[in-house]
Amino acid sequence: MSYPLRKPSDSAVVMTQLVLPDDTNQLGNLMGGRLMHWIDIAAALAAMKHTNRVCVTASVDEIAFLEPIRLGHIVTLHACVNRAFTTSIEVGVKIIRQDPLNATTAVSSRAYLTFVAIDQYGKPIPVPPLTAETDEEKRRFEMAGLRREQRLKNREQLKEVQRRHGSEKAKTA
Repeated sequence: MSYPLRKPSDSAVVMTQLVLPDDTNQLGNLMGGRLMHWIDIAAALAAMKHTNRVCVTASVDEIAFLEPIRLGHIVTLHACVNRAFTTSIEVGVKIIRQDPLNATTAVSSRAYLTFVAIDQYGKPIPVPPLTAETDEEKRRFEMAGLRREQRLKNREQLKEVQRRHGSEKAKTA
């Protein structure tokens, strides 16, 4: 299947949330799980915009919580596709918190997620290619490739450990 090249800006999603009491823990900070939920939604929307297909979360490579987000803060999630592979894409999400009472903003978190486009039977399908044009897009494109290499390497190492321990378990049984 042939797709036209797409740019990261074609998949850009901006999602805004107000931190309410039900979103916070006993310290008045946004719960990490709630932020992860918002991140997954924003990233899924960017993936769907890129592919024009249903996309499912395949992995979360990293979520860095850089500083707390408090009750009453405004949270803006900026998501876009960093790189497209064969059937998967990496989406980066930058989370900015705004304290409206003190007029301050800061990057509070960053996340990288991998999504797979699927057909009506739930099977992976090819995704449109992505072209990186700006220096920033090229940097994100290259970094996404490194994260993918590391993820695949880690997966193989874990399989090897499973094989070794599976074999040892069979010997002792």
